[in-house]
Amino acid sequence: MKKMRIRFALLLFICLASSASFAQLSTAKIDSLMLNTLQRFKVAGASIAVVKDGKIIHSKGYGVNSIETKKAVDEYTNFQIASNSKAFTTAALSILEDEGKLKWTDKVKNYLPEFKMYNDYVTENFNIQDLVTHRSGLGLGVGDLMFFPDGSNFTIQDVTKSFQHFKPVSAFRTKFDYDNLLYIIAGEIIAKVSGMPYEQFVQQRIITPLQMNHTFVGSLLKNKTNLAVPHSSVSGTIKTIEAYDIGIASAAGGIYSNVADMAKWMIVRLNKGKYDEDQKSSLFSLKNHEEMWRLHTIMPVDADPRYNSHFNGYGLGWFLSDAKGNLKVEHTGGLPGMLSKVTLFPDLNLGIVILTNTENGGGGLFTAVSNTIEDSYLGMDDFGWTDKVAQWLDEDKTESDDVTKNVWKKVASAKNTKIKTEDYIGIYEDPWFGKAEVFLKDKQLWIKCLRSPKLNGPMAFYNANTFAVKWGYQAMNCDALVLFSLDETGKAQSIKMKGISPNMDFSFDFQDLDFKRVEK
Repeated sequence: MKKMRIRFALLLFICLASSASFAQLSTAKIDSLMLNTLQRFKVAGASIAVVKDGKIIHSKGYGVNSIETKKAVDEYTNFQIASNSKAFTTAALSILEDEGKLKWTDKVKNYLPEFKMYNDYVTENFNIQDLVTHRSGLGLGVGDLMFFPDGSNFTIQDVTKSFQHFKPVSAFRTKFDYDNLLYIIAGEIIAKVSGMPYEQFVQQRIITPLQMNHTFVGSLLKNKTNLAVPHSSVSGTIKTIEAYDIGIASAAGGIYSNVADMAKWMIVRLNKGKYDEDQKSSLFSLKNHEEMWRLHTIMPVDADPRYNSHFNGYGLGWFLSDAKGNLKVEHTGGLPGMLSKVTLFPDLNLGIVILTNTENGGGGLFTAVSNTIEDSYLGMDDFGWTDKVAQWLDEDKTESDDVTKNVWKKVASAKNTKIKTEDYIGIYEDPWFGKAEVFLKDKQLWIKCLRSPKLNGPMAFYNANTFAVKWGYQAMNCDALVLFSLDETGKAQSIKMKGISPNMDFSFDFQDLDFKRVEK
């Protein structure tokens, strides 16, 4: 689902240490760090758990789960963990593989005959492991508009049939590009093989045995009395936003959990799948533990004088790298107003989970706090992560604000431009996203996406045959430019789109749309 911007992944390491050193952080110091970053990054509420050597050494909530109710966050407050759900999906596949009900190398089309990729070779050779390793050849976040924003009417069957319409950006199995839709397909295979819905399988075979008693998958969450409310601080002040319904994408990011339960999950992962007090029960085999934490998709490694890193890539539901000679296993997650991070150091028997309920600032908080704690266990100097991350966020916001302001400034200056609205009015269709209608409303051009009702809004003239649309959906920054192509008579025949803000979440993959006129 929403991941921290690539800027963090690249810049976290290109740095020099300061001279002040410190030891492993005490509970009091973690409290101070959390309270400081909560205020610094304008985050309503957050929680953190740290596990070490099989024990929970810190588990606590901070701030409020809603600025309106003022109810305090505690260690059992549930957050949407978003893409940190992916590790549960690969664990579920591992359980089924251990039981001989599927193999990692099984072809997807053997389970889902309607599954079809962008060419015959890829369709014939695409296997289950390809679903969960982000190496399909398709672009970053491709097709996420089917469930981003929420409220659309796309089905799993629509997702299964969509891949043939996407254009690859790289050769099959050669390059990493994050993909949520293929995890949805992985969830469907789990359902086919197990004979029960994905949500039910994960709840019964993973959540319940591990006694994660307050954790729920997707629609199985019923009790919302201690559920964090999503917020946004993008405008500069914290405000609540509408809770996000993950819908068909549970296998990509549908779990609700809390730090008390996620601490149990981290301990099991660090124990290589072993659980119970006597450690005699296994969630999955040692073989599949190793398979999940083996590099499957190689990613670039930057020059890294601080952490002396040598490899970087993706396993099965986890990012894998090294820091100071120690394996680092991690993942982030993001949905509107919900940002999370899980970090494991198996060599140190250390795990850190941070859950937040505020868009934009939550990512700054979990980066600064997690990195500070990690550095303390790695015996490193205090780098001043809070200040560094705050500076990067400010730079990103300034860049984004400048670009966005310039677009709307140009729109304002062109408000008196005469256009022939009748040349643009009509219905257009994209092969995978369906139809969009351009129409007049109160003498202004509007566009609405028929299968995604929240993507509708007024279009203002920008330049040439391009308009800027301000969507009715404003929980996230996703306004876009709408580019029309005209025929020789000046009548619009097709539409392309691209996002306006450089900081727009990649799940708004407007660039993958290609609408053709189908009705006047």
